[in-house]
Amino acid sequence: MFIILLPVFFLLLIYLSVHFNGSPFFFQRRPGKGGKVFSIIKFKTMNNRTDSNGFLMSDDQRLTPVGKLVRKTSLDEIPQLINVLKGDMSLVGPRPLLEEYLPLYDQVQARRHLVRPGVTGWAQINGRNAISWNQKFAYDVWYVDHISFGLDMKILFQTLWNVLRGKGVSQQGHVTVGKFTGNRGY
Repeated sequence: MFIILLPVFFLLLIYLSVHFNGSPFFFQRRPGKGGKVFSIIKFKTMNNRTDSNGFLMSDDQRLTPVGKLVRKTSLDEIPQLINVLKGDMSLVGPRPLLEEYLPLYDQVQARRHLVRPGVTGWAQINGRNAISWNQKFAYDVWYVDHISFGLDMKILFQTLWNVLRGKGVSQQGHVTVGKFTGNRGY
């Protein structure tokens, strides 16, 4: 898959390098299988603008027009194929979330870490960022309980279809997805 997407990867690499002043990648620590933390690689879609106190501005203020297009088409996910090659991720599995969420999971939600995280997953084809956190976790755990080659193939094909339609890219009221705050809601 990476070889097929290599021309797109290099075009985006060059374009985003110019757009983001030589820094086309976004790296972030994310928990994987067993909660082991790794560095996820994505194409950058936001600038690093800060407010007068030096804090990063909100996502909607930092997401660039180019970034919106890259996200809508899910092209920002291509570098994660490097994470797949390294063994940190799988093509299919629960999406790796923020490290800060680890202590917020209940016992059922934490089961998402029994398998390697994926570039796409059951929750992504069933709503992506447009569904609630509770529904997302329910889909992730369902996937862990029903993992199979056939299910993975279904998820990969449905992912391609959803990407082509631009379905579920953001949560209502957010340019990405709202923060998970555990059982207190979000």
